[in-house]
Amino acid sequence: MTGSIALMDEERLIAEYTLNLRETHSSRLMPAIDRILKDASLTIKDLNGIAVSLGPGSFTGLRIGIATAKGLAQGLDIPIVGIPTLDGLAFNLSHCKDLICPILDARKGEVYCALYKNGKRLTKYMACELGELLKKVKSKVRSPKSKVVFLGDGIEICGELIKKRLGKKAIFISKSRRLPNASSIAELGLKKFPPKADQPLAEKRSKKSELPTLRPIYVRAPVGK
Repeated sequence: MTGSIALMDEERLIAEYTLNLRETHSSRLMPAIDRILKDASLTIKDLNGIAVSLGPGSFTGLRIGIATAKGLAQGLDIPIVGIPTLDGLAFNLSHCKDLICPILDARKGEVYCALYKNGKRLTKYMACELGELLKKVKSKVRSPKSKVVFLGDGIEICGELIKKRLGKKAIFISKSRRLPNASSIAELGLKKFPPKADQPLAEKRSKKSELPTLRPIYVRAPVGK
């Protein structure tokens, strides 16, 4: 299980930590937030807004991450926005001109996925078997020169089959860039509440908060629902 947190302002990425978690999010998340703030010589009160990944992904991880982010936003009285995890993954390759396909392990023989090109999402967020996804991919890469770029932890379980089915049309991003990262979520979050030059930062963004409506994107229902 991977977790990521980042600090960003309008000018730069201040800090980012990515954690390969063996413990639960609940035991590691708040200590990691405390550490990144201290390392950046900031305090929790210096935060002016929060962006959080909405999923799809681990149901438990999503609940913990979103609940923590909402609690901080409410307690600090700052705005919060949500970014779909697949959008954040695709944003890792925002300058790529090929078809982009982020895939996340959804278990039960399925992957969470969507297709993107030129900064736009072409499909809905899906939970499907790999064969179904590859049919959609093939319909969009008919030209001999067309490529599809895959990233996400789904590569670990599906990479061999993808390569077998698509051959040289499939490109896999390096391990250091293929996982969700908080800096992409933060940058997309900044775009959702753009600042106005004549207002203090917290005030400019206060009307953009999604706190009342923020919900996880499960794609498929959690067990028992």
